[in-house]
Amino acid sequence: MQFEESLVRRAQQRDTTAFGAIYEEYFDRVYRYILVRVGTRADAEDLTEQVFLKALESIGSFTWRGAPFGAWLFRIAQNLVIDFQRRKARRQTTPLEDWESVATDDPERDVELKMDLEELVAAVGKLTEAQRQVVALRFAGGLSIA
Repeated sequence: MQFEESLVRRAQQRDTTAFGAIYEEYFDRVYRYILVRVGTRADAEDLTEQVFLKALESIGSFTWRGAPFGAWLFRIAQNLVIDFQRRKARRQTTPLEDWESVATDDPERDVELKMDLEELVAAVGKLTEAQRQVVALRFAGGLSIA
């Protein structure tokens, strides 16, 4: 935690190396969290980029409040996902299949993996928004239960 605090303080003073280390530390978790929430890689990539741009723009106003820096990043991500979903609900779209099959030498295993993924997506779709948020933060974002 002290190392992270040191990185954030340096990033607040516009140390690009420190912000780069923060980016490297959190990028994968933020991306996975967003991907689970929006469902398409292209949208997840765009939103993840926006998270880190917003963080860079406003890191100077970040203050420590007993929570890890990652909580602040995930709050930015959550707000961007909510905005994205609101915009998406207002426009008519036809989603393209974005789930890529895991290429194995076993076509039967490929079909099983695809079916498992479809079942998972259906099960998560039955959860409330708050429950989906918890699942995404815990498993895709890699956050602790606390």
